[in-house]
Amino acid sequence: MSEAGGYDRRFVLWLSLAQLISWGSVFYTFALIMAPVERELGLSRAQSSLAFSLALFAEGLLAYPVGRWIDRGHERAVMTGGSLLLALALAAHSQVDGIASFYAVWFALGAGLAATLYTPVFAVVTRRFPRDFRRAIITMTFLGGLASTVFIPLSDRLIDAHGWRHALLVLAAVHLFVCAPLHAIVLRGAAVQAPVMSTRGPSPGALLRSPPYLLIAVFAVCMMALTTALPAHMITLLREAGLSERWVIALPASIGIVQVFGRLLLYFFEHRFDVHLANRIIPWLLPFSVLVLLVGAASPAAALLFVLLYGLGNGMITIVKGTAVAQYVSREHVAALNGAMGVPLAIARALAPLLLGLLWTPAAGYRWGLAILVVLGSVSAFALWQAQRRSLTRDTPAAGA
Repeated sequence: MSEAGGYDRRFVLWLSLAQLISWGSVFYTFALIMAPVERELGLSRAQSSLAFSLALFAEGLLAYPVGRWIDRGHERAVMTGGSLLLALALAAHSQVDGIASFYAVWFALGAGLAATLYTPVFAVVTRRFPRDFRRAIITMTFLGGLASTVFIPLSDRLIDAHGWRHALLVLAAVHLFVCAPLHAIVLRGAAVQAPVMSTRGPSPGALLRSPPYLLIAVFAVCMMALTTALPAHMITLLREAGLSERWVIALPASIGIVQVFGRLLLYFFEHRFDVHLANRIIPWLLPFSVLVLLVGAASPAAALLFVLLYGLGNGMITIVKGTAVAQYVSREHVAALNGAMGVPLAIARALAPLLLGLLWTPAAGYRWGLAILVVLGSVSAFALWQAQRRSLTRDTPAAGA
């Protein structure tokens, strides 16, 4: 199945296609249907936004049980079932007639995302390709990163041509006739190929209390807060810094391109440098980028440096977060261990943009909020370095290597 001891490219590409559809049809489509749903159902912006928060909460709440099921070899049932749930929930969304049903379908969509997005699929490739899982994950994040590029214009055209209700029915059909069959066919033989659980190693409960895992959790939560706080305020922040409107629009739009470039760099050049050294360096790109923004946002040159550092860091940090538990804690229980971070990650993702807004003042603008993000990013990078030093796996170099 694998090529020269590495990962099976066709297997990873088919799963990456399902990732692109799942991210694009649900995660990125919400912003497009928000306004027409508000008009038709008579909702305020706060009421409609709560639906997405409910989806994030459901995703975090179910991440641990989903991970446990995958660790037990049920990846095919989990991901196929998740695609079917997304199809059903999108179809139900097309029929909502009030705020209660609107919230219910988004909670269901969050449950479907918990079974289909990066956390479960990263666990699948880690279990299937233990010697080359990192490269498989890089491939997936590169293709998954194109979801907004594909689905924002696609969903927008569907909504313009057929209305948001019929557009959701089309997206539901894509999950029913593309994603669900893909997962059912590609993930055949999961139970046969799943690693045999060792009875000698630490239990998942013991690993959850281990210093490396707790440090990785600190790393992941702090980094999630940083990377989700900034995007919602980026336009306002750059405008307040005094940049021209052309720069204000062009800079955030460039970040996605730089993110993809960062993942390409990892894909083509990772074999030439030490992975663990890269894992120590990459997280620092993000707090340094925010520091640049804090010190010199009014300068186009500083703003460009921010985009470069933030885009590269944000693009590559997904791979670092997706592989850290497998590299430094356990590959045997990777799905459950990553899933256990679901709720704190969901809380950080939901609260960080709100807290950054609350820290804004007319006199100081975003200065205090950015300073706190620099601290959070530094804590995150330091925590991952300490997790490396205390690693429970055997393939990690000693501290200082």
